[in-house]
Amino acid sequence: MLNQKPDYAQTYRDFEWQIPRHYNIGVDVCDKWADGSGRLALIDEKSPDNISRYTFDQLKEYSNQFARVLQKAGVGKGDRVGILLAQGVETAIAHIAVYKLGAIAVPLFSLFGVDALQHRLSNSGARALVTNHEGMEKLADIQESLPQLQAVFNIDLAESSSTALDFWSSLRQEAPSFTALNTLAEDPAVIIYTSGTTGKPKGALHAHRVLPGHLPGVEMSHDFLPVQGSVMWTPADWAWIGGLFDVLMPAWHHGIPVVACRFAKFTAQAAFELMERHQVTHTFLPPTALKMMRHIENPRQQWNLNLRSIASGGESLGLELIEWGRHHLGITINEFYGQTECNMIVSSCAALFEPDIGSIGKAVPGHKLAIINKLGNPVPNGQEGNIAVLAPDPVMFLRYWKNPEATKEKFTGSWLLTGDMGVCDEAGFIRFVGRDDDVITSAGYRIGPGPIEDCILGHPAVSMVAVVGLPDKERTEVVAAFVVLHDGVSESEALKQEIQAHVRHRVAAHEYPRQIYFVRELPMTTTGKIIRKALRQQEL
Repeated sequence: MLNQKPDYAQTYRDFEWQIPRHYNIGVDVCDKWADGSGRLALIDEKSPDNISRYTFDQLKEYSNQFARVLQKAGVGKGDRVGILLAQGVETAIAHIAVYKLGAIAVPLFSLFGVDALQHRLSNSGARALVTNHEGMEKLADIQESLPQLQAVFNIDLAESSSTALDFWSSLRQEAPSFTALNTLAEDPAVIIYTSGTTGKPKGALHAHRVLPGHLPGVEMSHDFLPVQGSVMWTPADWAWIGGLFDVLMPAWHHGIPVVACRFAKFTAQAAFELMERHQVTHTFLPPTALKMMRHIENPRQQWNLNLRSIASGGESLGLELIEWGRHHLGITINEFYGQTECNMIVSSCAALFEPDIGSIGKAVPGHKLAIINKLGNPVPNGQEGNIAVLAPDPVMFLRYWKNPEATKEKFTGSWLLTGDMGVCDEAGFIRFVGRDDDVITSAGYRIGPGPIEDCILGHPAVSMVAVVGLPDKERTEVVAAFVVLHDGVSESEALKQEIQAHVRHRVAAHEYPRQIYFVRELPMTTTGKIIRKALRQQEL
């Protein structure tokens, strides 16, 4: 959609969506590139010594075959298919096949426990599931409670068993041709469950149009895709909207090969080695990953990197990480913003404009945003309010699955409420203040955790940090910081005072953390976001 470097303001004014009435994600990301040329689609690395490569031609045949398998298993238009797998070729095949069939994919994180799986499979009413041995072990405890689950496919089987069908042998028995359903762009395609920081996770139902809806934001956050010779990778799991629709599907829309890798445990060194090994040019790195990687000294001297862009979203980065990217990688990291229900709607773009440190960027062309008050009215620039998106919007979810009340609560009139507080300035930059329930009210001040976390992260003793508000009789709330120290650094009262002074001096006297707790780790969602609510509850 954005394939050159236009003036931002002019592009935003002139942008028009061009989404056809009939559109199918599976055909778009696979079949259109399967022209017999052997174009590379996937580099599947199970380990540095076990790497397989797959072309779009192969993925077309495999997905056609698996679509036939699902069809024979009784899966049809609108039926849900769970995909409980990490990054890999089977995950990709399953997604493409489900979309071609007109069914609805339900991505599931491979590290989910049995309760999380039971809720999602039961709530979605999944008719089929694609998984592996590990997933089968979890399924054994809950399968009796899932009567709607009629077919289970295991990618690790050598042959079908009484509990599951062999994914690969079932696939290979079918003809490699399949006529994809001529779906409408508005037809449901995928249910992605929210990370569930509050209450039970809700299933955000998206239409096929969600992919073209993502494209302007993805292209903007990567300083304009596609670029010849591009290779994309992210450590974000494809079960999440960030891995699936910020990297995998947009890359394949453009015919760009993607690296799939399953780290047993993410480390900065492993990430740099992988990017060197496959000459990754564009990557989405969540803030948590960047905070781990910034401790590597002179990475460009240690590894032969070919990076052209880094996009990041999920938590505000702040000056510390932006400067690290510029100094150590020669790249201005482009922050973007969105959520499962309406993603990639705000972005920075170093190729278009100098970033405003502390902001998350400007509205992506095609998306109409406003900062609104509790009455649903836009507020003046410089005034805090709820970041909202105007419907209709192609990247916006259709509804929460089987939850009309929550769907209704998500909107005020035609505005989708993100639940995030923000401020927009005269230049159009949006500053993320925090989740509505993360904003700290102290002595009459409204304080966002982001700038304080960024400041504390700049202290040489600190590895990770999360800031929350804790109840206080005099101030309503006080700022509290939960700090993970670098290995070898000892906790002490003197270090607490040093960190407090660090914030007083660099942020503001009224925003310094009056309480500091040293912890070994921070509670995180499976998408890498800090669960501040858990920290508050822990202390209370």
